[in-house]
Amino acid sequence: MENVNDVQDRNRALAQRINDEARTNPRSPYAGKFVGLANGQAVVVADSLEEVVERLEQFESDPQRTFCIEAGLDYDAAQSIWWSV
Repeated sequence: MENVNDVQDRNRALAQRINDEARTNPRSPYAGKFVGLANGQAVVVADSLEEVVERLEQFESDPQRTFCIEAGLDYDAAQSIWWSV
């Protein structure tokens, strides 16, 4: 079985390529979607994170070998979180 660190590296590299594509091409099938990766492959594309997580579990039971992104976001930008009490 492949080393978990190698799988995670492949998932991250693929996630970066998918996100770059979605950011530069608004017609990309990934743009504005949640994408689930397992073992270095894109296996789920859906409109909701819940659906991606549910379906990812069908492909890979070990969460260390999976990865989710919302394609098209700028993950390098600082984000502010607001809430009121």
